[in-house]
Amino acid sequence: MGKTTGFLEFEREPPERRPAGERTKDYREIYEAWSDDKSRVQAARCMNCALPFCHKGCPLGNLIPDWNDLVYRGRWQDALAALHATNNFPEFTGRICPAPCEASCVLSINEEPVTIEYIEKAIVDRGFDEGWMTPHPPEERTGKRIAVVGSGPAGLAAAVQLNRAGHLVTVFERDEYVGGLLTLGIPDFKLDKSVVERRVELMAAEGIEFRTNCNVGVDVAADDLLGEYDAVCLTGGSTIARRLNVPGEELEGVHLAVDYLTQQNRINRGLEVPPEERITAEGKRVMILGGGDTGADCLGTAHRQGAEMVVQWEILPEPPASRSKNNPWPLWPLILRSSAAHEEGGVRDYSILTKRLSGSNGRVERLHAARIEWGPPDETGRPTMTEIPGSEFELEASLVLLALGFLHPQHEGLLEQLGVELDGRGNVKTDVSKMTSVPGVFAAGDMARGQSLVVWAIAEGRQAAHGIDAYLMGATALPSVDLRSWA
Repeated sequence: MGKTTGFLEFEREPPERRPAGERTKDYREIYEAWSDDKSRVQAARCMNCALPFCHKGCPLGNLIPDWNDLVYRGRWQDALAALHATNNFPEFTGRICPAPCEASCVLSINEEPVTIEYIEKAIVDRGFDEGWMTPHPPEERTGKRIAVVGSGPAGLAAAVQLNRAGHLVTVFERDEYVGGLLTLGIPDFKLDKSVVERRVELMAAEGIEFRTNCNVGVDVAADDLLGEYDAVCLTGGSTIARRLNVPGEELEGVHLAVDYLTQQNRINRGLEVPPEERITAEGKRVMILGGGDTGADCLGTAHRQGAEMVVQWEILPEPPASRSKNNPWPLWPLILRSSAAHEEGGVRDYSILTKRLSGSNGRVERLHAARIEWGPPDETGRPTMTEIPGSEFELEASLVLLALGFLHPQHEGLLEQLGVELDGRGNVKTDVSKMTSVPGVFAAGDMARGQSLVVWAIAEGRQAAHGIDAYLMGATALPSVDLRSWA
């Protein structure tokens, strides 16, 4: 514990965000620079608890009190080593993780928690700035070859770990860029793509091979993959989006959030899109259906494109401002959250059921909806939903974005060719080692777990690497992640 009374002396003070009126004019990251002195003061608030619940709050089991203490003492390189001991990509989680560690911080019982996420980002960014992040290829190679299919955080984490064990790793990505949704799904104002690129370059320098524009199951058959590699790790993500399934969804101007966000990210990287294919909010009344992080990403993007008005609807009720009695610390707080995008404008509304869309000349012009109320759970344990009589209303919209989440991975192609068993939700079924029903084929991340957080994807990728190394070598020194503890 760096400063015994730090949590009494200092208030939580995260990095400042750029003014909303300034940041909505560009796609640069929203946070101002955070000085080393401020990082150290915030690290001093960590109490180094005898039972650090922040460890349990993080699926990676990050050594949070350790690197907080090291930052306070100015031992930044040691803090970087402690950070990387459990997390392959703290520059990603330090920017886009909702920080379950902070929710379980002991300080958050009655105070604001330690700024764990921002300290994490400060450590790794300083590591890159100071030149401490250098490639360390393995000294020996095992000769075993492993194919990782999908270059999102789960695939990248598995690749790093397996390469450290001395295996020859090839990462296949069907898109033109490495990084999965880190690169194409998450807006630049939350995660600048140079942050992903510098990590990928480091991985390549350590001996990991990347093959982009290669759709395994189409460009490469599953049998060929199994014949060429000693093990396969499936990390293709959960890619089948949930649809609205109401009349009018087929109208022009109704788009999946993932298509909207990936197009803008490609444009930011120089892609020229023909006007007839451009999905833009410029000058439009925008409706976002879905109140999660993806919906907020759409909101921030719409602001930057110059939307006339943005409304965001959620079918669920508005969360409370503070914890309810049946949601005590250290459980994840089910409370109302506002992102940086909500600071920039827009209107949110809750407990709304979209019943249909309508328009003219094939284009969407309005949404027809009704208010609903939520009742006690039914026999399956799910809350009951009842439409409020006479609550029907409509709202004009010229762009509708569906941010309703994802159902499961794509089954056609690779998964069907491999013949892997699926679970009841349509995800790839695995055992505790992350191996599927096909020997030598493993799966991790959203493809196996279902749609989840980046920190979960990294943890799953690390666990899959542990399982693959043990499968190939009979034993492994790679760390294991007990994913069942958070199931």
